[in-house]
Amino acid sequence: MAASPEALFDYLDDQARLGSHMQKPSMMMLGGQMSYEFDDAQGRAVGSVIRMEGTMLGVRLFVEEVVIERRPPRRKVWETRSRPELIGIGAYRMGFEIEAAGQSSRLRVFIDYDYPRSILGRILGWIFGPIYARWCVKRMAEDAVRKFQRQESLKRSSQV
Repeated sequence: MAASPEALFDYLDDQARLGSHMQKPSMMMLGGQMSYEFDDAQGRAVGSVIRMEGTMLGVRLFVEEVVIERRPPRRKVWETRSRPELIGIGAYRMGFEIEAAGQSSRLRVFIDYDYPRSILGRILGWIFGPIYARWCVKRMAEDAVRKFQRQESLKRSSQV
């Protein structure tokens, strides 16, 4: 995408922006949504804690994450703490990597996850886990692409 690694990292380093796709009702959230709560570091330091809480189909969801790696402008990784209360996926490690590519950057968003521990959770995880995980990382990447495409488009139109 048409962004420097520094600009892209700065955009993605905002955890609320990065997870904005979960903060509004959607088909993938089955009408549910999540809200964020941050510590003083706002998810922008190793050890920073991020809490998300919400509902899906009337079921309470909760997850607490901690940033375990942060190397601007190249890489950031966070993972769940304790046992997440989610549908479809259990504990996870998630992050992104940015590689400079001339005047642009290459972005890779990833998630490694376990299935929930309960039998029903494992069944739902086997069915819905891959779909949800793919949607989540795809939304994060697509939102970043859209942001920098808009900026590039505005820059070109102001030069005309």
